[in-house]
Amino acid sequence: MLGDERLPPPSERAVGIGFYLSRGAGVPGRLKASPEEFRVREVSSYPRPDPTGAFSIVRIESRGWEQHELADAIGRRLGLPRRAVAWSGTKDRRAVAERLFSYRGAPPEGELDLPGVRLLEAYRAREGLVLGRHYANAFEIHVRELADPPAASRSYREIEGELRAAGGFPNFFGAQRFGEVRPVTHEVGRWVVRGDLARAVDVYLIDRPSTGTEGVGDTARAAFAEHRDARRALREFPSEYRFERAILERLADGQSPERALRALPYELRRLFVHAYQAYLFNRYLSARHAAGLPLARPVAGDVILRLGRDGTFRGDDRAPVAEENLPECTELVARGRACVAGPLVGVATPGPEGAPGALMEAILDDEHVAPSDFGVPVAPELASDGTWRPLLLGLPPLAVEPDPEGVWFRFALPKGAYATVLLREFLKGGTAPIVPETPRNALTNT
Repeated sequence: MLGDERLPPPSERAVGIGFYLSRGAGVPGRLKASPEEFRVREVSSYPRPDPTGAFSIVRIESRGWEQHELADAIGRRLGLPRRAVAWSGTKDRRAVAERLFSYRGAPPEGELDLPGVRLLEAYRAREGLVLGRHYANAFEIHVRELADPPAASRSYREIEGELRAAGGFPNFFGAQRFGEVRPVTHEVGRWVVRGDLARAVDVYLIDRPSTGTEGVGDTARAAFAEHRDARRALREFPSEYRFERAILERLADGQSPERALRALPYELRRLFVHAYQAYLFNRYLSARHAAGLPLARPVAGDVILRLGRDGTFRGDDRAPVAEENLPECTELVARGRACVAGPLVGVATPGPEGAPGALMEAILDDEHVAPSDFGVPVAPELASDGTWRPLLLGLPPLAVEPDPEGVWFRFALPKGAYATVLLREFLKGGTAPIVPETPRNALTNT
């Protein structure tokens, strides 16, 4: 079975990332030492300019902004209603990110006057953005704290060869999906899906996983766990923790945990469910590898996703794999016209069957959830149909360039893929910077 036998670090295993596909030892280094060393540019099909259009499209470059907070800040700066600003893809907070936003109204006059934000372009269009409209992200990422950058570059090239021979790299959801600082987003989602919103509120306000980093909210979280006095907690939680405080204000007014959780924006509450789906997918991918089932070719019981000639997914064009069509499906995958997929479990996602299905069923049993639970009867607005996600992504063209302080990686990935998941194969446990829980993290503590 392919794969490095060493275990990933605890922070990865806690979110279901259980293996390395490559065997090379790699060279650990430091990612995201500064936002300038993690640059991402959204590759999008821009809405067509139209001077009479009702929408404005703004292309910006930002440093150190979380996606939802930046959209809120742009809306406040332009005097727009809450949730008026839309986007296509979510970007890392600790990065220099070039991305698009849209809203109904006139383009801004001059700069947005937000710290770390530069307006690159603004124009009118007949339509706004919707989530997922972009099709790729281009990355420039610096890895530093390498004793010998040229030697590291040679090691990285060897691992690149391994991954190309293996058919790509595992398409895990990266740590950002769960919270780099306080990775509890999927834990909250677990209890939302299981219908226990009181427990979900507790996790959001209190839990501090051992794999997180120390933050300024720790003392307040620990105190609330002891005294359970929402009014007192409002005096103890920092004022910048506006979402925690929004929940506490409702609890202090005597409202139920169910109503208190609805103090959070819809986008954040939906993110809880999506993060839990991502965690289940990571567990499935790890379990499949541990069971010796292939990632680069289908087996009976699998589902494959068909690809267009340009390598992009053709919507939700999937096909079940059975013994009778296994040769045909195997050939499609081998020719690059399809890929093996795993489920993002939802109410409308029939699970895999056969050996793959048994793995997924065991995970759901362990989690005490069923696909029907993703209808979320206690909060039906958060229901998810589910979908399918490739297990393996082909390795993109990869520039690996040493400099005196480290190595630059330059590559592009399809939307939904994580650059840090690709780079972990090269770093093998390499470090990321410790980012304290600050006001800028207040939306999701990520």
